[in-house]
Amino acid sequence: MSHYPPAHHQDTVDTHSHQVVLEYPLATLVSVQDDMPMITHAPLILRDDKLVGHIDKNNPHCQVLKENKPITVIFQGPQTYISPSIYTTEQLPTWNYIIVHATGTVEEISDSNKIKESMVAMTSFLEAPHHPYQLKLDDPRMDRAVAYVHGFTINVSNWEGKFKLSQDKVPADIENAKQQLIKTNQQNIADFVEKIFSSHF
Repeated sequence: MSHYPPAHHQDTVDTHSHQVVLEYPLATLVSVQDDMPMITHAPLILRDDKLVGHIDKNNPHCQVLKENKPITVIFQGPQTYISPSIYTTEQLPTWNYIIVHATGTVEEISDSNKIKESMVAMTSFLEAPHHPYQLKLDDPRMDRAVAYVHGFTINVSNWEGKFKLSQDKVPADIENAKQQLIKTNQQNIADFVEKIFSSHF
């Protein structure tokens, strides 16, 4: 009998998942309402094993980001195609990736001051380590902005790391796959961003 996903691609150490969340905080939030998936992309910060964020109040996803509704959140780290040409052994093509799934329930943040505090905390985290910009709680723009913001906390019940890193290969091939993951992500991002911007501006 086959087992999926392969155990060597699964990481059950919560702190490993937390590392991905801290480095790649833009999340894909997935909920279901009336048998239809609802998907939103938003940055989330990690606080005491909980995820905290906010989205536009006009987003229809807000309807299920409250009242202890179930949710799955996906954080995607680096990923790349792995060519057999980089291996020292005979292999087939594959794709390596670092992804984390967090499942739990949502609790709405209804207090406007708590929402503002979460916005300040998120900005402080994203501006680290040098903090060239600091959002202030008493900034008058915050009082206007908070009226358009839906804040929420996700109480995480399970972290699931999906780290496909050529773990089943010989040490030399694992190292080659690691270097390919680094190299591809460094090279491709500049060219891709330039292409996207040139087609929009």
